[in-house]
Amino acid sequence: MSADVARPRIHFTAQEGWINDPLGLTYHEGQYHLFFQFVPGQTEWGPNQRWGHATSPDALHWTEGPVALEPGDGDDGVWSGSLVQPKGEPAALFYTTVNTPDVQIGKARIARPTDSSWTTWDKGRVVAELPADVDVVAFRDPYVFHDGTTWRMLMGAGLTDGTATALTFSSDDLQDWKYDGLLASRHRDETEPVWMGAVWECPQLFPLGDKWVLTVSVWEPFVPYYEGYAIGTYENGRFTAESWHRLSYGPSYYAGSAFEDRNGERGLIYWLRGVDDSHGRWASAHSVPHVLELDGDRVVASPHASVVSSRAGDAASVRDATVEVASTCDLELALDGPGARATLTLDEDTLGLTAAAGQVSVSTPAGEWSMPTAGVGIRVLIDGPVVEVFTAAGVLAAPLTAPAGSRKLTVEGGATARVWDLA
Repeated sequence: MSADVARPRIHFTAQEGWINDPLGLTYHEGQYHLFFQFVPGQTEWGPNQRWGHATSPDALHWTEGPVALEPGDGDDGVWSGSLVQPKGEPAALFYTTVNTPDVQIGKARIARPTDSSWTTWDKGRVVAELPADVDVVAFRDPYVFHDGTTWRMLMGAGLTDGTATALTFSSDDLQDWKYDGLLASRHRDETEPVWMGAVWECPQLFPLGDKWVLTVSVWEPFVPYYEGYAIGTYENGRFTAESWHRLSYGPSYYAGSAFEDRNGERGLIYWLRGVDDSHGRWASAHSVPHVLELDGDRVVASPHASVVSSRAGDAASVRDATVEVASTCDLELALDGPGARATLTLDEDTLGLTAAAGQVSVSTPAGEWSMPTAGVGIRVLIDGPVVEVFTAAGVLAAPLTAPAGSRKLTVEGGATARVWDLA
């Protein structure tokens, strides 16, 4: 981005350096812990990833701490993974250990915290690796959960024949794991109703409502695309999809990381690509946490309840008018009916949002993107250089320029907006 970019206030960014995947978002001892892929001292991706660590009382306002895991001790890079808290035991962190030059084929390694603050971790041994008889182009991103009977680990992968898949391993004690076949798979040539790529990165499986949901980051060497998901059933290490969908749109969302908040709500938090400091101090951000609910055969995402708790004062109601808004604000946009049309313009050259005929379109200096609405309600978060848009059919995020002057919101064409400043 060519213009100066202000740092967002409720979207995590590192003080300096490169970040990508959010990892292991967990509520522990009165605060949220967020881990993340991190390369200090540069604003471009590199294989020598660390696990950074930040804490927050509300999952919106973060304090960055020391790096939790560094390369070394057999790791050329410490890549994506997950975290679990077994009852009565210390937490267990599972990460992808990679070695150059072949960083596409990783191994799963365990680490345990040295104390309850989760500030430092001791690395353990490699607990899972690619079986000799499985031929893949990529293997990484351990996601560990308990399925009610045993511990399960998913590893994202893509077979050499173009089949995207997740391998599954099982364990009784989180230490000794055995390979248990393919959880689910889909060939890259299948395009209806949605294309799911040739490799699944960051596969996550969790119950939602009365179903199970498999979320994956759709990847084809070497391009990341979007977040996709399937709704279905799960039994004995196998997931059977009943429907396939796309969840994220726009240029930014990727590497969705599943979490459970302090109230047991299921959700995802994403890496936001393209949200960068124009002075070259930091690169990339994370979304606010998204809470998920099941609505028929679709997953619907909305901003975490902490966003509502951060609203300052009463809402300003806007209809066929122009008002000034804060650089960090929360908007609820309501269309009057299926034929209504709404246009939101922010500083004219910064953000344009148009909703009509079942679609919402977002335009910025970086490009234009659209997604379905599947209803008349639209939620928009604006936070300095970030916009996130929520509808019943998906989520869309894009980077913004951040002007130094006031920001103006114009709503017209048969729509009503309610606007809150965010503390």
